[in-house]
Amino acid sequence: MNVPAYLDRIGYRGPTELTSETLRILHRRHLETVPFENLDISRSRPIVLDENRIVHKVVEEHRGGFCYELNSAFAALLRALGFPVTLLSGRVARADGSDGPEFDHLALRVDLEQTWLADVGFGDSFLEPLLLQSVIEQKQEVGVFRIVDTRAHLAVERQQPDLSWKAEYRFTQAPRLLQDFTAMCHFHQTSPDSHFTQKRICSVAVPNGRITLADLKLITTKNGTRQERMLACEEERRAVLKQSFGIVL
Repeated sequence: MNVPAYLDRIGYRGPTELTSETLRILHRRHLETVPFENLDISRSRPIVLDENRIVHKVVEEHRGGFCYELNSAFAALLRALGFPVTLLSGRVARADGSDGPEFDHLALRVDLEQTWLADVGFGDSFLEPLLLQSVIEQKQEVGVFRIVDTRAHLAVERQQPDLSWKAEYRFTQAPRLLQDFTAMCHFHQTSPDSHFTQKRICSVAVPNGRITLADLKLITTKNGTRQERMLACEEERRAVLKQSFGIVL
């Protein structure tokens, strides 16, 4: 782990003391600089759950990834700085309200003076870690979130425009190893039933919004206003990847 190189990759030059404030800024900077993307899948480039390989991809190749890559890389950085980190398994909520399988998602628990849920690999979700405490509403500029304890599991919920709550994923605090996610990582990059094999996605948080490239559709959200534009061709798509996400394939 080349810590200075990783910190430079996410544009962080602040203190590295083991505090919730350091964690908060690192988390936000990661989401604003390292895209959530699945571009290797359409290129038939295998995603292998090897920490060194993943960190190399993020730092040296200036790429992003999906949850298994982004959160394992972030966990490696946090550990190198001295943060106590635990890998957690999440089950992503389906459209019909049911839960995905175990190891469907990888999230992180960080234990400091308080316990935090960190997640830089879910795409459009919370920008800063959530206090791992049940029921309290945690307001951020992108929305209001809460963690609900149902005894069987914990659920990350996001408040909807009508003030109802919708689950993003459910998880337990059982410690996991990166290798535990191997089967689901393989499923998500190979199965026709995985949404990651159906569309090329690249998305990153920006000040007051988000930029997303879904195949040839460019979606820009700023201050709550959403704009969509269809790109003309693959050449324009590659130009957008380089300009907006810093990715050259």
